Amino acid sequence: MKHILFLFIAIIFLGCSANNIQVQKNNEGKTTINFKADKKYLLLPIEDTGKEYRVDINVNGKNINHYIIRLAEKKIDYWVPVDISAWKGEQIELLVEGLSDSAICLKQIKQSGIFSFDYNEKYRPNYHFTPYYGWVNDPNGMVYYDGEYHLFYQNNPFGTRWQNMSWGHAVSKDLVTWEYQPVALYPDSLGTIFSGSAVVDENNTAGLKTGKEKTLLAFYTQSERGGQWQSLAYSNDKGRTWTKYSKNPILKHPTARDFRDPKVFWYEPTQRWIMTLAVGQVIEIYSSANAIDWTYESNFGEGYGNHAGVWECPDLFELSVEDSGELKKWVLICNINPGGPSGGSATQYFTGNFDGKTFTCDNKPGETHWMDWGKDHYAAVTWANAPDNRRLSIAWMSNWEYANDIPTINFRNGMTIPRELRLVKQPGGNIILANYPVTEIQKLRGEQRTIQPFTISEEYSIKNLLVNNNGVYELNINIDNVDAEIIGFKLFNNKSESVDICLNIPEGKLYMDRKESGLVHFNPQFAAIAVAPIAKKQTYTFRLLIDKASVELFEAGGETTMTNLIFPEEPYNHVYFYSKGGIYNVNKMEIYNIK
Repeated sequence: MKHILFLFIAIIFLGCSANNIQVQKNNEGKTTINFKADKKYLLLPIEDTGKEYRVDINVNGKNINHYIIRLAEKKIDYWVPVDISAWKGEQIELLVEGLSDSAICLKQIKQSGIFSFDYNEKYRPNYHFTPYYGWVNDPNGMVYYDGEYHLFYQNNPFGTRWQNMSWGHAVSKDLVTWEYQPVALYPDSLGTIFSGSAVVDENNTAGLKTGKEKTLLAFYTQSERGGQWQSLAYSNDKGRTWTKYSKNPILKHPTARDFRDPKVFWYEPTQRWIMTLAVGQVIEIYSSANAIDWTYESNFGEGYGNHAGVWECPDLFELSVEDSGELKKWVLICNINPGGPSGGSATQYFTGNFDGKTFTCDNKPGETHWMDWGKDHYAAVTWANAPDNRRLSIAWMSNWEYANDIPTINFRNGMTIPRELRLVKQPGGNIILANYPVTEIQKLRGEQRTIQPFTISEEYSIKNLLVNNNGVYELNINIDNVDAEIIGFKLFNNKSESVDICLNIPEGKLYMDRKESGLVHFNPQFAAIAVAPIAKKQTYTFRLLIDKASVELFEAGGETTMTNLIFPEEPYNHVYFYSKGGIYNVNKMEIYNIK
C-alpha cells in the first residue's frame, strides 16, 4: 500500500495536448505521453538541431521499440508522422527521458487522420529520387522482380538527420517514376538496420518460400552498441511485406568492429551464393549454398586502391568489355569515406577476375580508379536481376562532410539518376568503368531549344535558356577545340550565382567550381572545386542534368562523370562561355525542359 501511494504522489500531471493526449511525469522523472489511438497518425513536432531524446513506444503496457527523436523544445521546424493505425483503440504510451516540462512539443503533439506538408519545397528535385520525408543515405536492397525495380534506402522516418536507421522502400516500373512504399525494415533488439542487398531466390535455396511467388531475400547489417553483424529478411509477396529470419544474425565476425554492407549474388559455376562485405579497409568474400550458412573464402584490398578512410558498400559483378570480342572482366566497387578525390566520401572501383572464391585485381597496387569525380556520389551499388543483362547502378547524392546540414526542410538528401555501367577500353589499353544515365530518362524530355553553332575566341553569353525555367533541364554541348588552352562555361542566374565548368587542356584536367553557386555557407566544407583528369582530344561531348539542387555532368558517354549538389537562390538560366590561349567551336548545343 505504501508503494502504491508513493507512485501516485510521484506522478505529476503536466497537462493535455490535442486529441485527449495526457502528459505526465512518472516516478523516475521521465515524461509519459498517453493516449488512446483513434487516428491514423501521431504527429510529432521536431526541432531540427535540437537535443536527441530516447523515445520508447509502449502499446497496452508492452514495449514495441525505441527511437532517437529530436522532439521540439523551443521551436517546431517540421513534423513527422508515426503510423498508429495498427493499434487503433489501444492505449499507447510514449516514454521520454530528459525532456523539459516546458518543451513546446508537449502541447503540440497530436493525432491526425492525414499527414500533409510542403512536399515540393524549394530544393526538392523533380526527377531524382528523394524520400517522401525524413533522412536518406545509402541505396539498399536493389532488386528487379516481376516488372518492378525495388529501391530500398537508409532512412530515418523520425527526422531529417541521420538516426534510427531503417529501410525505406520505393518501387518503379521504369526507373523514372517511383511509388513510395511503407518502411520495410525497422530496428529491433539486434540493432538498427544498416546497408545491404536483396536477391531473388530462384530455386528456393533458403527454403523460405510459402506461396506461388518467388522469395526475395534481403541481407543487411545490424548495428548495436558498437557491434555489427549480418541478418536476413524475406518476402513472399513481391517485396510488399518482410519477415525477419527467426535465427538472426546469420553471420558474425570474431574480431572486426566495422563489418557491414553485405552484397549478395548467385555464382552459377559453383552453384553458391557469394557475399562481399566491407571489413575495415578490406573486402571479405563469403559463400553459401542456402543463403543462411556462410563460409569465409578470401579477402581483397591490402595495398590496393585508396585507404584514406573506411571501406563501405562493396559490389562485385561481371561485365563484357565493349568492342573487345569475348573479353569479360569482373568489377569490384568499393565506396570509401573519407578519401574521395574532391574530399569526403566517394566511389572507387577495381577490375580483375573472380573464380568463385578469390578476386584477382588487374590494377597496380596503390592505383585508384574513381567512378565519379564530384563531391556527391557515394554508396553506389547495382540492381540484382535487372532485365536484358543490364548492369544498373544508383548512388547517394550527398557527402558525409555536410549531409546533415544541407538547406532542405522536410527531407534531406536523395539519389543520383540511375546509370547504366559499361566497361570501355581506352586507347592506351586501360579498361575503365563508364556510367551514363539510363535511356529511360529521355522520356522526360519536353520542350527542346537548339542553339546554332558558334565560335569562342574570348567570351560569349546566352541568356534565358528556357522560358519559365524552374531549374529542371538537360543541357548537351559538343565542343570542337581548335587551339584553346582553357575551355570554360558557367551556368549562372540573375543574382550572379554560378557553377563554373572548366577544361584546362595543358593540365589535362576538368574542374567544376561551386564556390559561388548559391547557398554555400551552411557548412564550411561545402564550397569546393571538384577536379577530374580528362584526356586531351579535339572533341568533348558534355551532357549535364540539372535538377534544382544538383548538376550531374557526363563527358564522352560517361567515361568522365562529376556529380555536385548546388543550392542557387534562383535557377541558372544563362550560360557564359569563355576561352583562353586560343579558340574553340561549339558545334552543338541543345537544351531540354524536363517534365
